[in-house]
Amino acid sequence: MRGMQRTLADWLSHIERIHPKSIDMGLERIRDVHQRLGLKRPGKKVITVGGTNGKGSTVAFIEAIARAAGRRVGAYTSPHLLAYNERIRIDGRDADDADIVAAFEAIEAARGEVVLTYFEYGTLAALWLFERAKLDLAILEVGLGGRLDATNIVDPDVAVITTVDLDHQDYLGDDREAIGFEKAGIARAWKPLVLGDDDPPSSVLGHAYAIGASAVRAGCDFFFEPLPGTDHWRWREVGYRVELPAPALAAPAQRRNAAVAIAALRALRPSPTRLQFAEGVAAARVPGRLQRFERDGIEIVVDVGHNPQAARELAAWLRASPTTGRVRAVFAALGDKDVVGVVEALAEQVDDWYLAGLADSGPRGIGVDAFAERLRGSAADEGQRHADVATALRAARAQAGEGDRILVFGSFHTAAAALEWLGGY
Repeated sequence: MRGMQRTLADWLSHIERIHPKSIDMGLERIRDVHQRLGLKRPGKKVITVGGTNGKGSTVAFIEAIARAAGRRVGAYTSPHLLAYNERIRIDGRDADDADIVAAFEAIEAARGEVVLTYFEYGTLAALWLFERAKLDLAILEVGLGGRLDATNIVDPDVAVITTVDLDHQDYLGDDREAIGFEKAGIARAWKPLVLGDDDPPSSVLGHAYAIGASAVRAGCDFFFEPLPGTDHWRWREVGYRVELPAPALAAPAQRRNAAVAIAALRALRPSPTRLQFAEGVAAARVPGRLQRFERDGIEIVVDVGHNPQAARELAAWLRASPTTGRVRAVFAALGDKDVVGVVEALAEQVDDWYLAGLADSGPRGIGVDAFAERLRGSAADEGQRHADVATALRAARAQAGEGDRILVFGSFHTAAAALEWLGGY
């Protein structure tokens, strides 16, 4: 690759191949190359966002509010849905190919014999571009866990943990306490740690206490509640309150995500104004989060939810937004997910299941027959089997009638395939 001009697609193919593992947690490699690149702070202020669910939406709320406040903002998120460029946003715009390629070239020249993972390359590229963009605020979304995640080479001014639940147990541990400890690793001594769970694991609170991080807890230090008779809601803490419009993002959990974002920006100082909070909450958008489409009178809803906690939120939304017809679920998940737990959470809300394979989605991908076998005995046991998401979605669409709703969910790969199909339909 060195000395040769390559497109972004060429670079992505290269960085996918260079490391033998898609996930190899640890900070030694990326810290080494970060130092070789001479990188400093990615922005005047930094907020790092971790958690099991709600990270991407919380980042979007923080970004939208901070931009409404006139700040120059960069956001690094993962994974992407349709284009790699989505992972790096500066002033609300995805980074263009040429800028990402320039970052990759700089990383390649600096890394020497250090072998980086795909995610480490992307993280360094974001930090390289952010430093050059002279940002007021850099927002970094944790990829996996926190303590050993590549984003943790940067010391945040405010750390956020949205929720802690079971996911990625092979890497993070088998219970909330173990997972919480890993996620708490993004906290810094004497800095705010915003917690979106009403009842966070004791491991999170214990770590915050041990290092002197000031925990800012939902339901304890800040509160949010609906305003009766309206679709508005209130955020409040001691000595301060603000009334807000309903988030454009639809799920019930989005109000909590918005509340956590407000708490993070209140902790950062200087705080946005009440009007700027309202403008940002109303403006935030994230593709693949209960993203709704209408095709010939049929509602199609696409969501990236991929674990039981996310499925419970989907079920809550389905209960709160009933349809007159049947709910047809197109479900495809990666091979390391608790798919039975996901189905159990949604079983009472779904009438028909359409199972799809993700065989071409990397080492964790799984074909539909193996996927269906894992669901034996569950409510989705008798679901139709289809080789891929597009085929399953086509079948659900063909069988849907007026008033039916098609819910497509299970992973970012599932949502991406659905959005590609919908874009061409």
